[in-house]
Amino acid sequence: MKTLAQQMAVYNAYHRDPKNKATHFVGVPLIILALLIPLAWPRIQIGGVTITAAMIFVAVVSAYYLVLDVTLGALTALAVLPLLWAGHLIAAQGTATGWFAFALAFVVGWIFQLVGHAFEGRRPALVDNFFQIFVAPVFLVAEVLFACGARTALRHEVEALTAR
Repeated sequence: MKTLAQQMAVYNAYHRDPKNKATHFVGVPLIILALLIPLAWPRIQIGGVTITAAMIFVAVVSAYYLVLDVTLGALTALAVLPLLWAGHLIAAQGTATGWFAFALAFVVGWIFQLVGHAFEGRRPALVDNFFQIFVAPVFLVAEVLFACGARTALRHEVEALTAR
């Protein structure tokens, strides 16, 4: 398995333009929200607790992020929790409302992504490696930390790997 820095370096190579990065701060959360809406419908009861496919998906992806980096994994999980909550609220409004919200968030999210890549002049990373879609949330959290002056060693490692 590639390290977090290695995965972020691949993603970083496709996201050098600040305008592209900015569009991703809107597009990525919208796409995550969109996906969590239909995943909120499949449910199972375990010990009187309702567990949805959305919860399982977030837990599995968050566990992966935690394996890569505990701090970034925890912060990314915290950043996704409001989207999980919103996805459940929207899904509870019924399938017609849910599918409409899914379509709207998904399409608008991808419009932001594609506009960003037009600024970048490069296609999205997931075109070359679909797995890069899972790097986007943790990359954005890392970008916030980098902008705040935190995790400078990781930032330098990502930049050095990107330059190769």
